[in-house]
Amino acid sequence: MTAPSNPAISLLARLSISLPAALMHKLDAMVIKRQLPSRSQLISELISHAVAEHEALTNPEAIFAGTITLVYRADRGRVRQQLAQIEAAYLKEVISVQHVFLEDDQSLEVLLLQGPALRLRTLADALRAVRGVQRLDLITTTALLPPLHEQHEKGIAAHG
Repeated sequence: MTAPSNPAISLLARLSISLPAALMHKLDAMVIKRQLPSRSQLISELISHAVAEHEALTNPEAIFAGTITLVYRADRGRVRQQLAQIEAAYLKEVISVQHVFLEDDQSLEVLLLQGPALRLRTLADALRAVRGVQRLDLITTTALLPPLHEQHEKGIAAHG
C-alpha cells in the first residue's frame, strides 16, 4: 500500500451523522451564507468551539486564550469606571481592551485574555454583574499567545 500523496489527508478522519432534515437545511444555509467550501468545515468549526468550551469547564486550572465581548449602556451610573476597576483586578489575564462607542449611548468592548479557565470565567461573571451590561460573551481557545512576559524578562536580564 502506498502512502497518500497529500500528507494532510492522512490527518483527517471521517464521521457519518444523521440529523433532522430541518436542521440539515439550516446547516446548509449557514454554509452558503458564510461561503464555506463544505459542511465539513462548518461542522469542524462548531465541534472545535464546543470542545474548547468543554475543556475550559472541565480543566479550570488549564491556561486558555480568549476574548470577552460585551455591550453596555454608558448612561447607567459609573459603568465604565466599574468595568475598568474589574479589568484592573485581572491585570495578568487582560492582555488588551478595545472600546468603541455605539449609537444610543451604548458601548462595545472586546477584551483579549489569557489565563486559567476559572479566572477567565470569574472575570466574565464579574463584568456581567455590572449594572448596565446588556450582553457578554466569553470565547476561549486552547491555542495560546506566546509567553510575552517571559521573553520580556529574559530581554531585561540579558541587557541588565
